[in-house]
Amino acid sequence: MLNLLGEFEISLDAKGRFLLPSSFRKQLPDGSGERFVINRGFEQCLTLYPMDSWNEIAEKVHKLNDFNPKVREFKRLYLNGATLVDVDTAGRVNVPKQLLEHAGIKKEIVFTAQGSKVELWDKDTYYEYIRSRSQNFSDLAEEVAGSGFINPFESL
Repeated sequence: MLNLLGEFEISLDAKGRFLLPSSFRKQLPDGSGERFVINRGFEQCLTLYPMDSWNEIAEKVHKLNDFNPKVREFKRLYLNGATLVDVDTAGRVNVPKQLLEHAGIKKEIVFTAQGSKVELWDKDTYYEYIRSRSQNFSDLAEEVAGSGFINPFESL
């Protein structure tokens, strides 16, 4: 399982491409840094998946029950924007225009690793999102992890 780390400020060029940060590429297993899937995120962002991560998720999504209307709706919203993208010889990824519009990305991007995927945010939108939620981070951690969270610092 991947454990991608890092937050980077990057820019789109005039053709809608961004350069993958070199320290990010170094974290990828050999041979897995040439092809990704980019998709709409759940918030106003994009999600970039290495192929192995995408394949794991897609397999689970495809197993969902299509007889359930909510499942069909979820699949449409989640899968319809997914696009296979290749990294060019210069290390750039071309982002489809409709995905840039979904995320409101114009030029400046925050590229933030999230374990097995990456989120791409418009820079201003990202920092506003973080600023507006940082006050509630402690409450959120308690709600999500609760007392069942294993504290790695407890034994120190």
